[in-house]
Amino acid sequence: MGTQTVIITGGATGLGYAIAETFLHTGANVTLNGRTASKLETAAQKLQHPDRIHLVAGDITDSTFVPKLVDETVSRFGRVDVLVNNAGIFAVKPFLDYGIDELDQYLGYVRGTFALTQAVVNQMRNQGNGGAIINIGTILTFHSSQLSPSSAPIMAKAAITAMAKNLSFELANDKIRINTVAPGIVQTPLHDEIPQQTLNSFAKLHPLGRIGTPQDIADSVLYLANASWVTGVTLPVDGGVAAGGDGLNPLRQAA
Repeated sequence: MGTQTVIITGGATGLGYAIAETFLHTGANVTLNGRTASKLETAAQKLQHPDRIHLVAGDITDSTFVPKLVDETVSRFGRVDVLVNNAGIFAVKPFLDYGIDELDQYLGYVRGTFALTQAVVNQMRNQGNGGAIINIGTILTFHSSQLSPSSAPIMAKAAITAMAKNLSFELANDKIRINTVAPGIVQTPLHDEIPQQTLNSFAKLHPLGRIGTPQDIADSVLYLANASWVTGVTLPVDGGVAAGGDGLNPLRQAA
């Protein structure tokens, strides 16, 4: 395989940044997308590969922006081989505390991911040699947790995960593979509001005895980008939580 070109949404920090760094280490070209241009510029400076990084600031929930992200990537690098649907938002709160406006914000990322995936699939079909799409989901779509009441964001992640499984059949003849990574608790900026001591205490809830790192997720994304006989998979990267029933539910464990 020649040099890959990869689009990563939500690429300025956390998982997106680690995924970008990992692909750059393989020699890939990377388009980094995020809502804030200054954060993207800071990330690009730290990544130190200006010849292989293209920055496209914008919000994927804006339907007028999505074509720009793909068009600019093709203009800069000539093709798209991998899409990483990483962008999203997340807030933990009880079900009755979510407002409908908040739900609409989460569903905006479902629409944006859908539209961007359509645009990339169209480009990959035009190229004629397949490609890979990896969604960043969550283990919470099929292992709910008493520690993390989050019905609205999980609803959005579940929709994207279901889309991937459906598309894996529809796109198979085009050799376009689509899979989902389902992380457990990972140290990212999404958890900045949680005291570090509390976050560290979650380690014991994972059979492997620690919370995840962005690199754990990046390694799994790189694998799925190149695993030519894998499609339609939701891959738990969660320290072993999915192997049991109650890893994230200490009250049930105690019972």
